[in-house]
Amino acid sequence: MEIISTKLQGLYIIEPDVHGDHRGFFMESYNSRKFAELGIDFPFVQDNHSLSVETGVLRGCHYQLNPKAQTKLVRVTSGAIYDVAIDIRKDSPTFGQWVGVILSEANKRQLIIPKGFAHGFCTIAPNTQVLYKVDEYYSPEHDRGILWSDPALGIDWPTSKPILSEKDQKHPLLKYAEINFTLGSN
Repeated sequence: MEIISTKLQGLYIIEPDVHGDHRGFFMESYNSRKFAELGIDFPFVQDNHSLSVETGVLRGCHYQLNPKAQTKLVRVTSGAIYDVAIDIRKDSPTFGQWVGVILSEANKRQLIIPKGFAHGFCTIAPNTQVLYKVDEYYSPEHDRGILWSDPALGIDWPTSKPILSEKDQKHPLLKYAEINFTLGSN
């Protein structure tokens, strides 16, 4: 298993060891001991699974406020996504910056998104299934978001006409979003 640092502190790409042969493949998508050896030691408590039937479905950009903030470990089991994490830690030198990574059934990459980041993704293949672990339970009263098309962020999404939920159409711009994250609060 390999961990790849990004330009944003705490945001990592995980490349699992994949063992393939004429039958298919085998991989450990999660092993708490190996992750802890890599410095990724989160007590995951919930698995989430989404299916997006069409290409261009955009989900996000979501986060939960402290004290119910979530670290996420995201992977794709079918199809592909352009996965985006935005640093929303107020005192971070990279506040408002984002990283986009393609996660797919083919590349088997995963993204570890720590607390203090907003998260969203856009499907780039039909019938895409995304699975992600979180280290805090869903809390509707702490659930927040940032508008996917915030011009201050300038996210280079792979579609100009995404398929959005009603909720995701109404998120505020980053400058108006409720945020209670700092580098030390994670």
